[in-house]
Amino acid sequence: MTGSHPRRRAPKGPLVLDTRELGRRPGSMRRVRTQAALPADLGTEMMWVPAGATAALDLRLESVIEGVLVSGTIVAPLRGECGRCLDEVSDVGTVEVRELFYYADRAVDVADDDDARVLVDDHADLEPVVRDALVLDLPLSPTCRPDCAGLCADCG
Repeated sequence: MTGSHPRRRAPKGPLVLDTRELGRRPGSMRRVRTQAALPADLGTEMMWVPAGATAALDLRLESVIEGVLVSGTIVAPLRGECGRCLDEVSDVGTVEVRELFYYADRAVDVADDDDARVLVDDHADLEPVVRDALVLDLPLSPTCRPDCAGLCADCG
């Protein structure tokens, strides 16, 4: 245990990356290219990631003095409704991520920062990072095509 906080167990899940092989050697790097299942509740009322969808992750894990820097691209399928005519919309979301996961003993300086990410047993849980990146990138009012006229006066 460190301080008065009980030791937490390593997170588990499809978006959890094991960083142990970087070995706290600043400058060491590992590339991760994988597919991962996404949580079911990613999205807004008008655009979302379909239930059971899989994202493609193309990431770099780099050891730095403070922790592990995770950067790269996440590509995920999207579904939604056109904000004008309410037809179904399908798209692909591509977002860039860049997040520093602090080593627990280096996180003292950011203890009051709720947005700071901390490695737990050398594991980085990317779910909150992916959630923030994808949801913040979604259009508020998607359209099925740029020139969609919307519902006609007679039908809606």
